[in-house]
Formats: sequence, structure tokens, C-alpha cells
Amino acid sequence: MSVLEQNSRKRMLLGQDGNSLTLLIIFNAIIFVLLNFVKVIYLFNNSTETTFNDQVLTWAVVPSQPQVFATRPWTLLLYMFTHSKVLHLFSSLLWLWSFGYILQDLSGNKKLIPVYLYGGLAGSVAFLLTINLVPSFQNNIDSYEPLLGAGPSLMAIAVAATSLSPNYKIFPLINGGIPLWVLTAVFVLISLGTVGMENPGQAAALVAGGLTGYGFVWQLSKGNDWGQWMNNLVTWADDLFNPQKKHVQKPQKQQLYYKSTQKPFEKTPHITQQKVDDLLDKIHQKGYNSLSEDEKEFLKKASREEL
Repeated sequence: MSVLEQNSRKRMLLGQDGNSLTLLIIFNAIIFVLLNFVKVIYLFNNSTETTFNDQVLTWAVVPSQPQVFATRPWTLLLYMFTHSKVLHLFSSLLWLWSFGYILQDLSGNKKLIPVYLYGGLAGSVAFLLTINLVPSFQNNIDSYEPLLGAGPSLMAIAVAATSLSPNYKIFPLINGGIPLWVLTAVFVLISLGTVGMENPGQAAALVAGGLTGYGFVWQLSKGNDWGQWMNNLVTWADDLFNPQKKHVQKPQKQQLYYKSTQKPFEKTPHITQQKVDDLLDKIHQKGYNSLSEDEKEFLKKASREEL
């Protein structure tokens, strides 16, 4: 994809109504503000940050212990919007804006949220399965940190965008632009390097998120949109609660046709004596049945015009 093609395509503004990227950024920020508001209340009441983590934050992250997770299954989805530190939130939103903008530019506004949710869900499942099913990790289940943050979702978005157009140019003023795959490689190295081998479940979550992003694009190339049911559900809910019914399909306008016995765009061959003589010679040599339907029709028309 050339820089000229990128600049000529109409992009969705961040403040535009229904922008999926804006909605994801806002929702992540709201969860962060709510959690820290409760945290401030805890600190004002002479409670420690550890008490807040044990009594509040633990209900929004994916625990490593299966018996604990069984009491809070909603964390499979909630964790991907949960950030405990300002720097953690800032870095997640920065990567979300970078890769989310590109994916939105390449695939449209309705693919971003499904990729984010699918990547996060795959990451949480991979986190639980890795820690609880791999024998070498089972002895240290209680020592592993819970899964929180948008890491697997961001990995899915980054891989999905790169799979769609690995040579998409960013920073076009720098020597013609930097290919998108370079930025994705940097993001993968930073993400996996930050996690390290001390958190195998979180590393597995990032890998699962990336594979999910690739699978989403692969299926999309085959005509299967994994996010279509989500968009249909949102449309249905919007129609249900919106009295104006914005998404009601407009009736198709009645089509008008010219009244004519001749088929439209029918090619009519020009009748010449030479063409007639050639067809007569063909009949003399091979018989009438050797003529094609068009040639038979041509002779009939020539006979009517007494050529």
C-alpha cells in the first residue's frame, strides 16, 4: 500500500460519533478512574494498597487459581479493561491508539472492537490453561501474578493490522515511511520482554492474543467475519432502545425500465453481402447444422432484408 493510497482514503475522526477506537479508550479510562477512586477511599480510611488489591482489584483480574476463578468468571472479559498503574494505562492506550487507528483505517470501524474482545478472551483462556495444565507450572500456581491489562487484546490488534498490510507506512516523512511490521516487531519484543519467563501464563496470553488476531484476518479473507454477530447485536440493541430506528433498512426503490422488445445492450452485427456469401459457402461445405446460433440468426435477418 503506497503512502498516496493511505492519504487518499477517508479516515474516521476520533471525535466522530460511533468511533470504536474512541469507545475503547474511554472505557479503559473509566474503569481505571473508578478503581482508583475506590482506592483513594481505602487509603483515606487508613487501609493499605494491599488491602485494596485483596478486596477490590482481585475481582477485576483473572486469578491463577481455578477454584478462585470459578467464583468470578466475568474476569475473562473485565481484566482486559483493568489497569492498576498510571504508566500501565498510558502505555496501553498509546499502543491501542497506534495499532487501533491503523486497523480501523485498513478494515473499517466495525472490526476493531471484535478483534479487541476476541484477543482478550483468547488471552485469558490461554493464561488459565497454561498455568493449570502444564505440569512444570502447577506447583507454583499461587505465586503467579493475576492477569490484567489490555496486553493480549493489543497483541491481537497489532497482528491483525500487520496481517492485513505489513508494508503499511508509518511516519511517511522519514525516508518514505517505516513499514508497519517493524513497529509490530518492536511491540512484540517489548511486551514479551516485560513479561519474562517469570510469568509463563501471561506470555501464553500474549501469544494467544496474537494468534487470534491473525486468525481473525485469515477468516476475513475467506469471507467469514467473526465480528458480524457482535455488530448485529449492537444494531439490534440500538434499534430496540432508539425510537427513531436508525438502522431500519430503507425500502428498495422501484426500478424503472424502458419498454422495448429488444434486449438491452444487444450487439447487432452489420449485414454485408460478403458475410452472407461466406456463410453460404460454409453451408455448402459443412451443412446448415454447422452454423452457430448467431450465424443462423444473421442469415434470417439477411433474408428478411432481401440482401
